[in-house]
Amino acid sequence: MKNFTFKHVLAATASSAILGAMMATPSYAQSNTDVIEDEIISIGTRRTARSAADTPAPVDVISGVEFSNQAVGDITDLLRNVVPSYNVNTQPISDAATIIRPANLRGLSPDNTLVLLNGKRRHKGSVISFLGGGISDGAQGVDIGVFPSLALKQVEVLRDGASSQYGSDAIAGVINFALKDASEGGMVEASWGQTYKGDGDVYKIGANVGLPLGENGFVNITGEYGETKGTVRAADRSDVLALIAAGNTAVADFETVNSYTDEFAQYWGSPDIDDEIKLFVNAGYELSENAEVYAFGNYNERTATGGFFFRNPTNRGGVYRGPTINGGPSVLVGDLDGVGTGGSCPAGIPLLDDGLTLDPTVLATVTADPNCFSFVETIPGGFVPRFGGNNTDYSIAGGMRGALGGLGYDLSASLGVSDTDFFIKNTVNASLGPDTPRDFVPGAYKQKEVGFNADFNYGVDVDGWASPLNIAFGAEYREETFDITQGDAASFALGPLVSQGFSSSSNGFGGFNSSQSNSQDFYAGYLELEADITDALTLQGAMRYSDYQTFGDSLDYKIAGLYRVNDNVTLRSTYSTGFHAPSAGQATVRNVTTQIINGSLIDQGTIPLTTNPGQLAADFLEDSFGERPTLGTEKAKNLSFGTAFSTGPISWTFDYFNIKVDDRIALSDDIAFIDALNFLAANEGVTDYDNSTVANALTDLASAGALVRGDYVGFEDLTEFRFFTNSFSTKTQGIDIVAEAPLDFGQSGQTSMKLAANYTNTVVTDLGVVAPIDANRRLALEELLPEWRGNLTVNHQQGMWRGLLRANYYGPWFDNGNGYAVGGEFLFDAEIGAEVYEGVELILGAQNFLNNYPDENPGQTGTGQLYPEAGPFGFNGGQYYVKARYTF
Repeated sequence: MKNFTFKHVLAATASSAILGAMMATPSYAQSNTDVIEDEIISIGTRRTARSAADTPAPVDVISGVEFSNQAVGDITDLLRNVVPSYNVNTQPISDAATIIRPANLRGLSPDNTLVLLNGKRRHKGSVISFLGGGISDGAQGVDIGVFPSLALKQVEVLRDGASSQYGSDAIAGVINFALKDASEGGMVEASWGQTYKGDGDVYKIGANVGLPLGENGFVNITGEYGETKGTVRAADRSDVLALIAAGNTAVADFETVNSYTDEFAQYWGSPDIDDEIKLFVNAGYELSENAEVYAFGNYNERTATGGFFFRNPTNRGGVYRGPTINGGPSVLVGDLDGVGTGGSCPAGIPLLDDGLTLDPTVLATVTADPNCFSFVETIPGGFVPRFGGNNTDYSIAGGMRGALGGLGYDLSASLGVSDTDFFIKNTVNASLGPDTPRDFVPGAYKQKEVGFNADFNYGVDVDGWASPLNIAFGAEYREETFDITQGDAASFALGPLVSQGFSSSSNGFGGFNSSQSNSQDFYAGYLELEADITDALTLQGAMRYSDYQTFGDSLDYKIAGLYRVNDNVTLRSTYSTGFHAPSAGQATVRNVTTQIINGSLIDQGTIPLTTNPGQLAADFLEDSFGERPTLGTEKAKNLSFGTAFSTGPISWTFDYFNIKVDDRIALSDDIAFIDALNFLAANEGVTDYDNSTVANALTDLASAGALVRGDYVGFEDLTEFRFFTNSFSTKTQGIDIVAEAPLDFGQSGQTSMKLAANYTNTVVTDLGVVAPIDANRRLALEELLPEWRGNLTVNHQQGMWRGLLRANYYGPWFDNGNGYAVGGEFLFDAEIGAEVYEGVELILGAQNFLNNYPDENPGQTGTGQLYPEAGPFGFNGGQYYVKARYTF
């Protein structure tokens, strides 16, 4: 039985409170309904009580019930199903991105989308996506997965640049999650699902309840607990099968092993999500007709565990791979009392002509000598690390809003924290030799944001205008802090065997060798004007000045208009400038990852420019390109125009967008580490060192006084390294199409149809001058996402029965990691529900019920990746699920 910890107490307390409220609250006929009749929105305009149809920029409004009537999954996947320009993938082997998955709007970086909660800026997640498939590389976005669908009244997606209205990040658009605010009624839901292959079990139990707060207020509470078991979609690796055929009985056959804890089975699939708790509270109280106080917040936690690639016992660098002996490969051997002290050890155990079998004579000599050590003695079959993290996310925001005379005001403050404690198991710190632990705590990342906002609006009558001129203005102050917590000593130790070619730090995800903290603050002021000049014409203008402590200031503006040609046709257009400032985390973080480059596994390091290795990179690049890399803000220009019209009962919207982003913040192209060390050696006058490997070069350069060895702990096995800088530029353009209609087939009941489609095309217009992005990265930016996405959803309600049928289309795309074109796919979802008793609904459904998969990876035997990692709809196949729901 699991330990009964604080998180279980919290979940039990929340559930008890909600269930108790249900018992004490009389039944209300769907009083907590999710139906949004007039689609009143809170983004895109600061005029009150405006609908999505009245704004110059397109805003999608998705009711909470649209999320509830889907398969069992987190909100990140559910949002993908209803917003075609929104993309997220499964992240099977993606380091920290497995814990907080990056998501893209309109093909841009995750941190180019501003996320709001109840109209207030949401804090970033603590994870930086180092393995983002080329599009999300280096992004630090918001953790959207924390939101439970039961807590959502509606989600508003502003498909337009809005930096002049909301500040940094709002280049691709804005997503606002609006929490339920009912003071009565509620819902309880239990669900379970499983893939067609019999894995990936997911279960959730959650509840929402609205309670009165005195006579003039409300408290709305949502709690959810769930777990998701991982999936395995690995292929047989050719190197593993060859080792088994050669008689290495310590290597497991991947085809027969389907255990998430087996030491040697490569785990390639969806991660395990354990003990996931989601708790959200939304509250408000009217002090008078013109004043209200409000507060909302959340507490979430979860443990995510994913897999890493197999470490081959014949050639994994820094652990097994030895020097060339007699023209052939060998397995590394360490001399435990030091080279030149006591008895000598061979430099390596030669491999026989098959390249798989160890020379038995030399192996016997090493095994018999306690002074000689090789990892084939203790881990003869290789190993596969399991990596994950415990993530905690919490926030609180509150304030007062109302009106003083004709002046509306909203004064608020907020605190948001995301904290991820990493762990890595079944790996080694090779430099510690036989004394290495197998499990490590590499450290933690923590993102903390504190904000203060003062927002005002005032209406001024203007003669001849159809509405008052709404003048909105305000100011914001925000501080963000990114903390790195030191890992356990063994996770970053520079052990005694490091000088003999064994790599330091926990293999796969090296520990942080010191705790660091970096903060930055900014302030901003804005002015926004909007009015109906005539009954047909609405104009909007906005301007915002932002000043970042570290990265300077930015002045952005927006002009927009809406013209009603007649009752059935509307035209709209916007033009705006925008910006995105680097986060404190991007300026601070360091990391080592293993990634597939052109079919091979390569260790890559990310190093801040402010560190000594970062300055080495800057010196090297300045010498190579004549320009020194820096890190600053990126700039954007957004243009959109569209139309909304009706053809009989069908309403249509067509919108074109064009987004140009210059000097994009991203990880630089990868630099060959040995080239940078050669440059340093030449400048320092060091000419007689062994530069055959990075480890040897570091040791010899340190001996010559050219560098401080401790600055490079964990870098011994790096092939490449990179850093955050402003490099390339892009142009992204496309169209959004939305159609909605009631359907009448002559039957009783109600049927509705909604079509949503998106075309997005990105072109890299400038590769950059300093460390320009390479062809592979450019290919990812331009081809990794399908250009066409769309879905057609039909809902039907008749008596006690309710049904949903959805067709999803994902266009062709190119998997740059494995180098092959992936064809388009149609996926179909279906759900049927029956209200078997008043307020009680039983639901049966299937997602991707035809069990479609993406095209298989032609290089699967080399990496164990059966399907493309960046697949836009995943690779788990079909899922069936059941739900029981009680609405009161």
